[in-house]
Amino acid sequence: MRLFTTCPPSYSASAGDYLQRVIDVARLSEDAGCAGALIYTDNGTVDPWMVAHAVISNTRHFLPLIAVQPIYLHPYSAAKMVATLAFLLGRRVCLNMVAGGFKNDLEALNDPTPHDERYDRLIEYTQLMLQLLRTDGPVSFVGRYYTVRNVRLAPALPDTLMPEVFVSGSSPAGLAAARAMDALAIQYPKPSGDYAAEPPPDSLKLGIRIGIVARESDGEAWAAAHARFPVDRKGQLTRQLALKVSDSEWHRQIAGLGGNPGDAPDNPYWTLPFENYHTSCPYLVGSHERVADEIARYAGAGYRTIIVDVPQSAEELHHIGVACRRATERVSA
Repeated sequence: MRLFTTCPPSYSASAGDYLQRVIDVARLSEDAGCAGALIYTDNGTVDPWMVAHAVISNTRHFLPLIAVQPIYLHPYSAAKMVATLAFLLGRRVCLNMVAGGFKNDLEALNDPTPHDERYDRLIEYTQLMLQLLRTDGPVSFVGRYYTVRNVRLAPALPDTLMPEVFVSGSSPAGLAAARAMDALAIQYPKPSGDYAAEPPPDSLKLGIRIGIVARESDGEAWAAAHARFPVDRKGQLTRQLALKVSDSEWHRQIAGLGGNPGDAPDNPYWTLPFENYHTSCPYLVGSHERVADEIARYAGAGYRTIIVDVPQSAEELHHIGVACRRATERVSA
């Protein structure tokens, strides 16, 4: 099992302290044993490649998981960014390929491409980008969305620094794209018990994105969760508006689950932070043992990579680490 964290998004910070916040989260996460951190991209955030440069420059082996959206960058430019980071800093990155979920972001850039077709484009984008990274000589590629002729990538990328590819998507089109790209499919999970009746496809490499609030006891965990994510009526209205401008399958799935309001602590799956627009993923809340049981069930269903929400402190990462280590012991046993 692997654990990634998430870099704080820039829209929740001021220009003066954002860079230091990114560095702090990356260093804390690396010290806690995490493999890397997801770096967002959308119309309202700073450039993820520049954030990745800061992360690499201030860690030892930490992997930036850079979100790549085709509308922002030609595949040749994305390949050159990967190769340039490797050339300048001698470090590898991971890539989280995203088709784009907020229609108003895409429409602002004059991209009316339908949901499923965006995944077709994402497959072609990724194929061309990887071909450029893997090939020493000139590359020619003729596709529906991208065409290049006799283009050579410089600087060349060493084989040891080839990026691992993730893809975000819970829809059939997203899962088909993950299969076509041989990528690790990242999903916002349903409660773990749902996978007993309907397991995920066993032909895919799978991961989940989820938040975790764990403590020694259930009571302590729920108190900490409610303190961090209070009920927010304004946030609920914002979430309802966001649902109207998103065609993402995961967005609709989580919104329809309802989740645990916090007065039934036997159920660790909690969607209130999502419903109040505090974050974009469900949470697991409870004692280390209860959360470990839930994570182990996800792992048993095939989800062996976990991307946790933005960590708030070293103490929070400690509790997440305890739960994940105990989950790993259960899976190993």
